[in-house]
Amino acid sequence: MKEINLEVSNVLESIKQMQRHIGGKIKQKWGEYTLEIDNNLAKGSIKYISFDWGVSMIDFNIIFYEDLVLTPGISEYNPIYFFYCTKGFFEHKLNDDKKYTRIEQFHAAITVSDSKTNHQSLFTKDVHIKLNTISIVKKQFLKKRLNISHMLNEKLHDVFVDTQNKQNFAYYGPINLKMADHINVLQQIKTGGIIRVLQIEGEVYQLLSMHIKMHNTYENSNSVEISLLKSELKKIRSLAKKIAKDSSKKYILDEISLNSGLSQAKLQEGFKFLYTRTVSEYIKHARLEEARDLMNNSNLNISQIVYSIGLTSRSYFSKIFKEKYGITPSEFKKQNIVTLDDD
Repeated sequence: MKEINLEVSNVLESIKQMQRHIGGKIKQKWGEYTLEIDNNLAKGSIKYISFDWGVSMIDFNIIFYEDLVLTPGISEYNPIYFFYCTKGFFEHKLNDDKKYTRIEQFHAAITVSDSKTNHQSLFTKDVHIKLNTISIVKKQFLKKRLNISHMLNEKLHDVFVDTQNKQNFAYYGPINLKMADHINVLQQIKTGGIIRVLQIEGEVYQLLSMHIKMHNTYENSNSVEISLLKSELKKIRSLAKKIAKDSSKKYILDEISLNSGLSQAKLQEGFKFLYTRTVSEYIKHARLEEARDLMNNSNLNISQIVYSIGLTSRSYFSKIFKEKYGITPSEFKKQNIVTLDDD
């Protein structure tokens, strides 16, 4: 087993220390540092980026060829860590704990240690791990984000304001596929320069909000009981992606159920759990999002857009569009034309 102890002071120093332990090459672009490794110790990449509001993000997409324990050193900062695993698994503990806790695919965790305790993350050899880690330096974050108190339950509030690092805290969350969609958006950002940095920053803030909301649900004992298996939830997530990609298709619940092998009850439960919508509500949502995109990015008139998203009634389309966006399609398209003319 390989053990790596990091003396964390800043993002650049962290990635240089990792390079000294496992090799690889460091690339830097637009404030992102990427360590690319392909040797007898590991294959893959580790990406680092930090922001001026006390937040840093590390993305692991890597296979280690021997068991590895990663231990950030104790420092005056002792950040709060927000973990989310999109592939494989890893194990985590504070060094005073007797056993590791496994964090499986699509599961999250929030952890922080006191000034005398280390975090330890165990990566099992030959497991392809995709792990998103967001860390918050509390003092710096609180100076920049003074308005977050309303988002925090009592326990998390105590964690955030504990700038003297007097307490340990660990929360291991249930399955959450919604975060995976935001991680995917984050990884698909193709822009460059300041626009890219701002887009990444926005997604990171969204992920933090989801972590906090998940813990709030747990603390308020409002956790949703779900009877579906992880494999069934993954299948529903895949169905939702297909609907969003081809919203014009005629979708019938009986056929979706037959083709997916899931009962109608399970489909409705899964869509409600993942997207807070019934199947039909999700289909309508996907069509309206597609219509809005077409109005922004094509020269199609409204009647053509109606048919292109699988509807036949322009009056019905206008009704549901206004219900969702608070404006008629004609008014929306007119605003868009005005904006383009102004440019």
